[in-house]
Amino acid sequence: MTGRRVRPSRYISVDIEADGPIPGPFSMLSLGAAVAGTQDAEGFTAADPEQHTFYRELRPISAAFDPEALAVSGLDRERLTVEGAEPGHALAEFSAWVREVSAGAQPVMCGYPASYDWTFLYWYLIRFTGASPFGHSGCLDMKTLYATKAGLPLRAVAKGNMPRHLLSTRPHTHHALDDAVEQAELLANLMAWPGPGTTPGA
Repeated sequence: MTGRRVRPSRYISVDIEADGPIPGPFSMLSLGAAVAGTQDAEGFTAADPEQHTFYRELRPISAAFDPEALAVSGLDRERLTVEGAEPGHALAEFSAWVREVSAGAQPVMCGYPASYDWTFLYWYLIRFTGASPFGHSGCLDMKTLYATKAGLPLRAVAKGNMPRHLLSTRPHTHHALDDAVEQAELLANLMAWPGPGTTPGA
């Protein structure tokens, strides 16, 4: 008996910068994405995360913002009010890009942690385009992936206590595209990692 064919997953690392804790009252100000790799029945194949990327800065959708959240990204809300992309246009462009780079596979958003970025991304996709190329659940949380492989409670996980060889050597800049590329490398390393007690290449 032949098993059902497994459709590949195309993992897309996504990072967003926002000016508050939740979408709607607050705004997503930038969106960065990079193709991290593909997983099929044979395993995971990493991609060059700089080869296929997406980046947009968006116009705020409300006047409300949290100064501390805004300071993390360093983005200028006043500038974005004038120069930022209209959210509907930017998210339509993003959806088209996801479908293009995911040809022949199912797109999966991945993030570290995915919860914050997915909340904004999915809300914006549904609010401004009416659909998500990832469906309603096509996301992978790298923090959970590490916790599972390491045999640790999720809340015990932080990048600071991960084995150094799993982390990207790129700096975490809080620029959405930089961080998406960095996290794509983290995903590739996590996918290849057998678990604790191993060393690179072992």
